[in-house]
Amino acid sequence: MPYAAEISRTNPACFILLIDQSGSMDDPFAGEPDTKKSVVVADGVNKMLQNLVLRSAKADGVRDYFHVAVIGYGKMTHAGLGGRLPTDALVPISRLADSPLRIETRTKTVSDGAGGLLEKSVKVPVWFDPVANGRTPMCEALSAAWLTAREFIERYPTAYPPIVLNLTDGRPSDGNPQDTAKNLRRLATADGNVLLFNLLLSTEPKPPMYFISDGSLLVDLYSKLLFVMSSQLPPRMLQGARAEGFDVEEGARGVVFNADPAAVVRFLDIGTRVASVYK
Repeated sequence: MPYAAEISRTNPACFILLIDQSGSMDDPFAGEPDTKKSVVVADGVNKMLQNLVLRSAKADGVRDYFHVAVIGYGKMTHAGLGGRLPTDALVPISRLADSPLRIETRTKTVSDGAGGLLEKSVKVPVWFDPVANGRTPMCEALSAAWLTAREFIERYPTAYPPIVLNLTDGRPSDGNPQDTAKNLRRLATADGNVLLFNLLLSTEPKPPMYFISDGSLLVDLYSKLLFVMSSQLPPRMLQGARAEGFDVEEGARGVVFNADPAAVVRFLDIGTRVASVYK
């Protein structure tokens, strides 16, 4: 059965994040004038990275169950998170855990245990800052993901296939990405082909559309393109989406349209569910 490889330190999982950093990412979400898309995506990425660190934490330290790459594309396409990880494309999670850009103190609203709410200060690691500048060279970013995925597969040929998560708010500025996406999805480990999931951030006040299986529901040509580019959800992620309350059918693809801030977080959460037990 494909997409069933055990996740371990000798056979880790790989996540490659492609983050649209074009100038339009500085615009607000539809209907939320004070909420910039670039800021929400950065917060979602940092939360996802922190969750991966927590899932890898054991009594003896953070174990390298995951390798992570973050590739931004806008004025330029670049890998790396800055700080002590300036140009590293693929980073073991233990090294990521030791190398945040900074630790911020933020205020979080929590239950007081008596039916009320109170504010609590929490320490939050930050690895990724919002950037919005330039155009949308998505083909270039997908090519960079291909190189990164190939590097991982050559090192871990029996591992769970790399998962590529592309978050964008607009059309590519460097051509049609369909063939580049197809070449990326053709890469494979012994456990299956590379998975490519796409999220289109909201530009209109419409409800998010999650994990559809029928592209004929789409009227916009670019949305149809993203649908065709996206991989089908493997069984575990399909189950995870259903457990979250999504009415997803067999053949559902890893694609979200009209994504609002909550959809960004849910997309990153479901898109990184590869196992419940790590060895």
